Amino acid sequence: MATRAEQERLISCLIDAGFRLHKELGPGLLESVYETILAGRLQRMGVPVVRQMPVNIAVDGFEFVDAYRVDLFINNWLVVELKAHEKLLGVHIRQAQTYVKLLNQPYGLIMNFGCETFVEGVRRIYNNR
Repeated sequence: MATRAEQERLISCLIDAGFRLHKELGPGLLESVYETILAGRLQRMGVPVVRQMPVNIAVDGFEFVDAYRVDLFINNWLVVELKAHEKLLGVHIRQAQTYVKLLNQPYGLIMNFGCETFVEGVRRIYNNR
């Protein structure tokens, strides 16, 4: 696992990359467009990125394979959920919290490219294990 300082550097780098992408393209595109470009830019910087990573769930002996998909899983510990909505809703935050918890990761990040300004759509998610 990365140190706290390494985690903060990666999160800052990711937010900066998202900010530049939003400034360049603005709101209004499909989520998949932002995902493809952001993942590509991070990979060119040498950051390991898995797109559309499957999330399995096991409860009471029932297993749900590929029940969900995380938009980006970065550096084997950062869950990133991308949105392209006019504003973030509670359901978006709960979705990201669930992914962070199911993957047992310390943090997650929501990046909503649909907001008028990028800062409106960025939320850090913590695992309340």
